[in-house]
Amino acid sequence: MEQLTQNLKNGNMQLLEVPFPALSAGCVLVRNHFSLISAGTESKTVKDARMGYIGKARSRKDEVKKVLKAAQTYGWLNTYRMVMQKLDAPSPLGYSCAGEVMAVASDVTDFHIGDFVACGGPGAVHAEVVSVPVNLCVKIDRTVPMQYAAFTTLGSIALQGVRQADLRLGENAVVIGLGLLGQLTIQLLKASGIRTFGIDLDPAAVQKAKECGCDVAMLRSAEGLEHAVMEFSGGYGSDAVILTAATESTDPIDLAGELSRKKGKVIVVGAVPTGFKRAHYFRKELELKMSSSYGPGRYDPEYEEGGIDYPYAYVRWTENRNMQAFASLLSSGSIDLSGLLSHTFDFSNAAVAYQMILDRSEPFFGIVLQYDTKKEVKSTVRINERQGSAQDPSIGLIGAGAFARNFLLPVLDKRVNLTAVATARPHNARGIADKFGFQYCTGNAQEIISDKNINTVFIATRHDSHAEYVLAGLKAGKNVFVEKPLCIRYEDLGEIRKAYSNSQARLMLGFNRRFAPMVKKIREVFPAGQSLAIQYRINAGALPADHWIHNPETGGGRILGEVCHFIDLCTFIAQSEISSLSAQAVRDAGNLSDTLVIGLGFKNGSVASVSYFSNGNKEVNKEYLEVFGSGISAILDDFKTLQIFGRKTERISGNQDKGHEAEIIAFIDAVKKGNPSPIPAEEIFQSTLATFKVLESIAGNGQRIVIQS
Repeated sequence: MEQLTQNLKNGNMQLLEVPFPALSAGCVLVRNHFSLISAGTESKTVKDARMGYIGKARSRKDEVKKVLKAAQTYGWLNTYRMVMQKLDAPSPLGYSCAGEVMAVASDVTDFHIGDFVACGGPGAVHAEVVSVPVNLCVKIDRTVPMQYAAFTTLGSIALQGVRQADLRLGENAVVIGLGLLGQLTIQLLKASGIRTFGIDLDPAAVQKAKECGCDVAMLRSAEGLEHAVMEFSGGYGSDAVILTAATESTDPIDLAGELSRKKGKVIVVGAVPTGFKRAHYFRKELELKMSSSYGPGRYDPEYEEGGIDYPYAYVRWTENRNMQAFASLLSSGSIDLSGLLSHTFDFSNAAVAYQMILDRSEPFFGIVLQYDTKKEVKSTVRINERQGSAQDPSIGLIGAGAFARNFLLPVLDKRVNLTAVATARPHNARGIADKFGFQYCTGNAQEIISDKNINTVFIATRHDSHAEYVLAGLKAGKNVFVEKPLCIRYEDLGEIRKAYSNSQARLMLGFNRRFAPMVKKIREVFPAGQSLAIQYRINAGALPADHWIHNPETGGGRILGEVCHFIDLCTFIAQSEISSLSAQAVRDAGNLSDTLVIGLGFKNGSVASVSYFSNGNKEVNKEYLEVFGSGISAILDDFKTLQIFGRKTERISGNQDKGHEAEIIAFIDAVKKGNPSPIPAEEIFQSTLATFKVLESIAGNGQRIVIQS
């Protein structure tokens, strides 16, 4: 199938042949008929992409700060490579479309194949096929033309702004900014019995508002504008001013304060700065409210991705119910979009549509892309049929996010036969396949598991899918490399143990710190048999309470997801099995157990303390490791410096190296030479088991737990 993408580095736009998106749980697969171009939001994205590096930096100052911070950790060269990889990757456009359901996930019951639907959100891109969560999808009456149904997402944004204004029948409103969003707002207000006054800089927009039923519409530059609004409102000022403009000027919000009545409301829907003059807002005691896109549920992953609805009685209008309401208004004829649909372009001419928007070569409002629904679309894209060395492993990669792009693929490239990549987002799959020379890309991971030409699978997906793919890979007889954690459910650990014991394949977990050069040096200093004392402090930093890793169903929490790393490294340095452990956590306001101290006892008499803190200052280095034994001390600071105090003092420093490259090379060499995996499977299982036991100890208020062999 084809998807519209742009290159963030140079702004080039193209229709890219990509695989189908993954049909994840709680989602529907939709064959698009039409998609709407959001001229305001999308044109800014396109303009930013076409800027030079300095212009990009000025436009995205927060991103620049992240780059500078990353450079302190990874070094300038590695950071530059990561930034260039991100800019070079194809980026999607669009967030509002309508089409026909062609498949549903097994847990979806409210939608069926053949339903006509309108879709919104990050999955509702300009592409022939899209995958959208059910809470971002609504059914459309078959009497509604599909090109109008494609307006539903933008319509729900306008509707949420109207709801935030909370106007009553017979009241009045001023709408500043009469682009498509403003025009939709005018129609929704009129349908609610609200008198409307529209304001814009563009004469064509003012005229269109009048044609669409706006009671009064005037240019911002018109003489007597403020007086006209006062007359319109009976001398009191507007009950509410809704800002649907997109500008860097503070004029709209300052004007809103001037036009409002005392105790009135100002609703920010569009992209306008809020550094307003205080006088009117102070004297009139105005209420300034923000409207969050489509409505309640927006930006909440549990709602949008998890499909968990808000109770109807307590949240009457969620983003999905706003979409339903707009779809209902279309069906009843209460909203008429015939005057707002100014342009229809074939999908093949999408670039022409965007150029018209950027050039403003003619007046426009609603612009839709029309898809050829008779065209055959393919779910998998074959790109490169080259054959590599028969001695090299044939790799299938499942999951191609930032970690895979920045740490796995640069090492695998040129060392193995890159056969297939599967990832949820089609543009990512194609971008990765092109850049690294994979033979094909797909949105269906099962294709990789079933491909008999692939003997080794790398898994870099979200934590909740690790166990599923590990089990599938082992049962298919494939070597498996999986990023940590191995699994996030205790019962899956037993299943993986069983599958591994019944397989001749290798299993490798991404415990990369074992392979760091400075850690190897520590192992050399403390030979096996010594009883060591280990102190490992991790300044992990806080993550928002709604971050996916905290979700027990998708991330499993930070203990399973990251603390496993540090338990394993202590085990590696101690060179002994864990015999017992205990753990206690600081309970914060969010009840997150991600500030904790773990005590580990080992069979050879060694002890270790792992202090994982999320409540510290981010300016402190992340990792600090001390090892003591036999009169020798080793201090490792953030994998950048190592000091060894013994008969002589030795100091080693360099760029941060946490062992990612050495880890992957060691695994690939083991596959090539037929050797066992670089990390013995029992050590993988032991470290994973210990991580689950940490949770058990915390639940028991620091209970000491004996680890059985």
